[in-house]
Amino acid sequence: MVIAGGGPVGLMVACELGLAGVDVLVIERLTGIDPTMKAGYVNLATARAFHRRSLLPQLQERHDAAVERMQKFLASKGIENAAGGGPVGAHFAGIVVDIGLVDFTGPAFTHAGPASGVILVSQQEIEALLNERAAELGVTVLRGAEVAGFTAEEDGVTVELGDGRTVRGDWLVGADGGRSAVRKLAGFEFPGVDPAVTARQFVADMIGHENLPVGWNRTDGGVYLHGPYPGRLVTVEFGGPPEDREAPITPAELEATVQRVAGVDVTVTAIHSATRFTDHTRQATTYRLGRVLLAGDAAHVHSPLGGQGQNLGIGDAVNLGWKLAAVVRGSAPEDLLDTYTAERHPVGKWVLEWTRAQVAAMRTDAHSSALRSVLSDLVSTPDGATYVLTKLSGMLHRYEPGEHDLVGAPAPDVELADGTHVGDHCADGRALLVDLADNPAVRDAVDGWAGQVRIVSSKPAQQVTWSALLMRPDGYVAWAADENPDISALSVALRRWFGEPAH
Repeated sequence: MVIAGGGPVGLMVACELGLAGVDVLVIERLTGIDPTMKAGYVNLATARAFHRRSLLPQLQERHDAAVERMQKFLASKGIENAAGGGPVGAHFAGIVVDIGLVDFTGPAFTHAGPASGVILVSQQEIEALLNERAAELGVTVLRGAEVAGFTAEEDGVTVELGDGRTVRGDWLVGADGGRSAVRKLAGFEFPGVDPAVTARQFVADMIGHENLPVGWNRTDGGVYLHGPYPGRLVTVEFGGPPEDREAPITPAELEATVQRVAGVDVTVTAIHSATRFTDHTRQATTYRLGRVLLAGDAAHVHSPLGGQGQNLGIGDAVNLGWKLAAVVRGSAPEDLLDTYTAERHPVGKWVLEWTRAQVAAMRTDAHSSALRSVLSDLVSTPDGATYVLTKLSGMLHRYEPGEHDLVGAPAPDVELADGTHVGDHCADGRALLVDLADNPAVRDAVDGWAGQVRIVSSKPAQQVTWSALLMRPDGYVAWAADENPDISALSVALRRWFGEPAH
């Protein structure tokens, strides 16, 4: 198996495959982790994915350190408590969600499990953690190498590297970013919308930054975010895309954008991290062409506003990883991979629409200002705040529904009588049959899939309405039942997702 791209998405796919015993080679252009500041948080869906693979303690440690750093910064600005409507946090178009208004008793949060409090983890930390896990699983990461071409055949893919070497795998996954060489070489259609804004995110030492208010701010010159860490700024300007996005970012450029957007004169004395981004928005029409598949930014690009990019890519990775592993091992037919595009493309489309809507609500013209006023009113209501935060959490994403309400939804991370949660029993990457009613018929039904499905039989620590469910390796429910389980429906779900039973 060959994966182009050793960022969080490519590494997550590699770890899922490695967990299943698949031989994996990751090809990464960079020789080390890119230090440029990118995503700064993980949503609930991503945190739960790491919990299922026993990586939550590592995320928690990094989150706690980030919270401490943020609190020190806010305290230095005279802000003692940013919770419940503070200047930073979850937002839509810079309209910050008042956490105190959110109804956490809804189904998306009722059984969120121990991952629910883990948020502030940077992309670099995610990548470093996955690098460690990939090495533990025997995944080979070839750094300083690029894909120069490939030949896809019926039984595999031969990949040509830039230095003249060739490697071969059964499948090729393109997780090589928004300018994906794999996507271009394979001929994936990539329609979308051209960029219209220039945004900059940077961390710098500055003189004069004390005159900048903390949090999201909208002015006649654009929108900017100050914090939640010392020296961190994001500016968004609506005069079109940058003339040269790849040109080195200078102190003078950063000083000028702060003056135009914030109206404050600063002197940049040192740049620690700086990047430009736009609202360029495109999505591949399919995520699979033969033996070539796309994941993450290679499949979809959009503005990073709202921090959805890495989370969307991790969702792609955990959906694709177990399916590709099953096909490689021969335990599932190849057409299982068709469900990857069917399930993940609509989620990607939603994220693209969400980011485009945020850009529209950030603009400074009269019509956008009126729209923003209406949105601000809505987000300041309990229903509006709950909706926005639940969408950002990733827990409203549904796949194909079934007869039971849980089918196609993220599985509830219910606490069991022994003090564990459902997510604690998924470290080996197998599917999980959860039997809360001590029903032998339910457990016997999975005998033929023992190598692919783990069984957990326990009473719940809290009352729930369902008695049993079958959870796929990516955390989504494939089958569920209340008091009287339909064993035939369970058998259908097992065959659909895990192939024919072993004899």
